[in-house]
Amino acid sequence: MGLPVDAGLTQRTGARHGPREVRNQSCNVLYFNPLTKVSPFALCRVTDIGDVPIESAFNLESIIKEIQDFYEKLSAANVVPVTVGGDHSISFPILQALGAKEPLGLIHVDAHLDTAEVISGSSLHHGSPFFNAVQSGVLDPKRTVHIGIRDPYSELEPFALESGMTVIDINRFHDLGMADVIRLARDIVGDGPVYITFDIDGLDPAFAPGTGTPVVGGLTSYEAKRLLQGLRGLDVVGGDVVEVSPPFDSAGITALAGAQMLFEIVCLAAEARARRG
Repeated sequence: MGLPVDAGLTQRTGARHGPREVRNQSCNVLYFNPLTKVSPFALCRVTDIGDVPIESAFNLESIIKEIQDFYEKLSAANVVPVTVGGDHSISFPILQALGAKEPLGLIHVDAHLDTAEVISGSSLHHGSPFFNAVQSGVLDPKRTVHIGIRDPYSELEPFALESGMTVIDINRFHDLGMADVIRLARDIVGDGPVYITFDIDGLDPAFAPGTGTPVVGGLTSYEAKRLLQGLRGLDVVGGDVVEVSPPFDSAGITALAGAQMLFEIVCLAAEARARRG
């Protein structure tokens, strides 16, 4: 489903157009994963249910509440939601809905930690979803892994390390190597329910220029695919791809990358859902 909301952005807007363009580019993504041999449509009933209806488009607090209410209904119906944003503020209300019964683990690919508190008088912006989720008791910080971080302001967000989160910044990512990063992430989130959130600016701007807060020196699209494919077998209960901003895209390559990452998450979620019966 799409969440065309970017009211939580602190820089350049445009992510509200992300769901439409990711859908457009999804026609270039196969229904079968040639590397993992997974066909999610053979494992589960998979459908695009359209965009989440948002009535209070200009009130961020109301938007957050509307999103939470909608995803609570999906959770009650035993639906595994995979979402296209929208900015990263949408992850907080989704986690509130999915983690209401049991705090979730999190694998977070991003250039930024997104554990800030108040920016410009608000704590509901796209830089705070995981701070809010921990404070709300729906996210287990000790089962949370941030991958690809290279935000120059990350030292101003001590909450991540102080709360017990694991941060694999981009230098550590390359020092460890793909296999050890995957192994570490899997060990940390363990066998419990886990949510996967992929901010497209986790990719280097060479592969994803169409985003609101690009930071050079990120993951390649190939590395991102390999990373996600390495998470097979985890109990994935949902996921999202956020911050695709078509107004700043070039030839649709950011939306295409977003569609591919979304498909990888759909594969993981479908396998997990099939195992749960």
